[in-house]
Amino acid sequence: MCLAVPGRVMEIAERDGTRMAVVDFGGVVKDVCLEYLPDLEVGEYAIVHVGFALQRLDEESARRTLELFAELGLLQEEFGDPWEAAAGLAGTEERQ
Repeated sequence: MCLAVPGRVMEIAERDGTRMAVVDFGGVVKDVCLEYLPDLEVGEYAIVHVGFALQRLDEESARRTLELFAELGLLQEEFGDPWEAAAGLAGTEERQ
């Protein structure tokens, strides 16, 4: 499943001519394109789908949605378990 997930903008920078952000999704941090929301600022929330910020969101709505997704296990389904992913990478590096 591919959800549109709310996240908080932590950093903004231009990369190769594209406005990008580091966005925190309740503990999972990802790079996100801000081209559809060029006036989004650090500290604001947005709904993100497949790496693109699509709509600004107020903090309370974002927190409620993240809590609901976490309760339903949808965040782990969407992003996976970061500890499991790190362990998998460590195992791959050891074999090389």
